[in-house]
Amino acid sequence: MYQYVDRPLSSLDEGCRFLVWSMRAWVTSIARRHCPAQMLAPAFAKWRMIGALQPFHRTMLILNREALETLHFCPVGCDHVSEHEAIILELITSLRARGPIATRATIELVVAEDAVGDLLDTLSRVGAAMAMAGIFPGEAVGARPLRD
Repeated sequence: MYQYVDRPLSSLDEGCRFLVWSMRAWVTSIARRHCPAQMLAPAFAKWRMIGALQPFHRTMLILNREALETLHFCPVGCDHVSEHEAIILELITSLRARGPIATRATIELVVAEDAVGDLLDTLSRVGAAMAMAGIFPGEAVGARPLRD
């Protein structure tokens, strides 16, 4: 998480920036009482991530309903990664780096017990789709601009 928190978005790779934008756009859409899938679909399609739209949406629903504390996301135009955005980035990268058992232990600190398995599943699906699309999040690096 600490490799992402408070980092400028420009220092992150495409996968990280895509996820941060997606989280923020989802939250913005919900706040405006719009369908998040409708707003996110064009960007997900462009980035060859359309298969991850449903698991991403489910991830955000689980976090919205089952988080043990209120999660805070920055506005879409913010240049830095919030603590909770960093946690989600870390959970996705942790599945690849540390595996599901270690990641599950972290997820248990984030959501209610009944939601742990569902969140692990949806995060795994999002990560797999990102890997297939060639934009799996990595460590903070110099990166080119993300266009949605």
